[in-house]
Amino acid sequence: MSDEKQPLLTGPNSPENVIEIQSAEPVINDDGPSTEKTKGDYCPASERCLEYPTSNFDTMIHLLKGNIGTGILAMPDAFKNAGLIFGVFCTLIMGAMCTHCMHILVQCSHELCIRSEKPALSFSEVIEDSFLSGPIVFRPYAKKMRALVNIFLVITQLGFCCVYFLFVATNLQDTMHLFRINLSVHLYLTLLFPLIVALAMVKNLKYLTPVSLVASIMTAWGLAITFYYILQDLPHSKEVNPIATWHQLPLYFGTAIYAFEGIGVVLPLENNMKTPEDFGGWNGVLNTGMVIVAALYTAVGFFGYLKYGDSVQGSITLNLPNTLLAQSVRFVMAAAIFLSYGLQFYVPMNIVWPYVKSKLSSENALKHGEAMTRIALISITFLAAAMIPNLSGIISLVGAFSSSALALIFPPLIEIMTFWPDQLGKNDWKFWKDIVIIVFGVTGFLFGTYTSIENILIKS
Repeated sequence: MSDEKQPLLTGPNSPENVIEIQSAEPVINDDGPSTEKTKGDYCPASERCLEYPTSNFDTMIHLLKGNIGTGILAMPDAFKNAGLIFGVFCTLIMGAMCTHCMHILVQCSHELCIRSEKPALSFSEVIEDSFLSGPIVFRPYAKKMRALVNIFLVITQLGFCCVYFLFVATNLQDTMHLFRINLSVHLYLTLLFPLIVALAMVKNLKYLTPVSLVASIMTAWGLAITFYYILQDLPHSKEVNPIATWHQLPLYFGTAIYAFEGIGVVLPLENNMKTPEDFGGWNGVLNTGMVIVAALYTAVGFFGYLKYGDSVQGSITLNLPNTLLAQSVRFVMAAAIFLSYGLQFYVPMNIVWPYVKSKLSSENALKHGEAMTRIALISITFLAAAMIPNLSGIISLVGAFSSSALALIFPPLIEIMTFWPDQLGKNDWKFWKDIVIIVFGVTGFLFGTYTSIENILIKS
């Protein structure tokens, strides 16, 4: 058994969050032949060999870090597209729905681990195993569904990297105005490109972990100062729209699901817990953490929109006044997101490179292939940011197109495939509940993507 610790990448909205997970392998009894267990007696948690399992508190911190990222700064813009009152209810409902889908993923992973007698499964492995054990007609699509989940993970992560590129450039541009330096956002993107390439060339996450800590401290400080500004001299609630137009709601959906899409962090965290049974439950780690996340998102969205109204921008930091303290927030948040790019970029690289590597045969190609792949992927995020220099538009597009699939469409589909037909049939309320969530996710995917693209084209 290997004693080497394996890196755990947290969810897409947590660029700054990388912790370490030990390889979850079955425990082998060296004293003699082990007694064979029936599948009903198999307990995945007891078969995990974790040298440094995380406590409930540690898991809570990682869960919060995994869900609170750049999306929280875009929530006032989301409220602009939903309305002050309607935005509160929609955000709480969205949070509850995303949390429920996280529970679904954990429960199905546990069930499939028992069936296959594996200690742990990843997101893509869960959907593959669910299709393999589901209705016979769907079993041939198991590997294709695994590939589809990986594709959406890559699109989501590269989309987040694109947002980081643009976020840093726009905040630097705004900060430099204080020093009467007026450069275009495209020039800032060009200046950032070689720096981000250098940062993303770091292959070992061990060297990026201290950077993650610094970025987390910067983010916390920036949010605290942001709250200080948005809570001052609040206008009356009648000065903003309580409910936005129906045409704007798809834009709200995209931004909100972008912010809440932290489902990628759930399985790795649960797999690495000392007491994974405490992760679920009504007062477990998952519910407690997501209640805090939903409360923060609602507070930032509500007070940010109330403070700045329809003039609120894609990141609330861009609305802060031109004081030295406010400008320092922009610079600090830009630095934090810049330092987080390398960690966020690790996820798509970790999926794409093995596939590219399998296609290379010559020694020279293998020698330079990884570096070229990294540069190619970074160039994609750079070109996307340069072509769409609209922060709110690109956040909504990434959320509607890819985050909705990972957070709302795949989990209920996994539950249907996992428990069909013995524990979940056509007459079971859970089946229709899953259908409703899937329909909601697909509707948000279609209308959110269309409206986001339309909004980008109008503003371009």
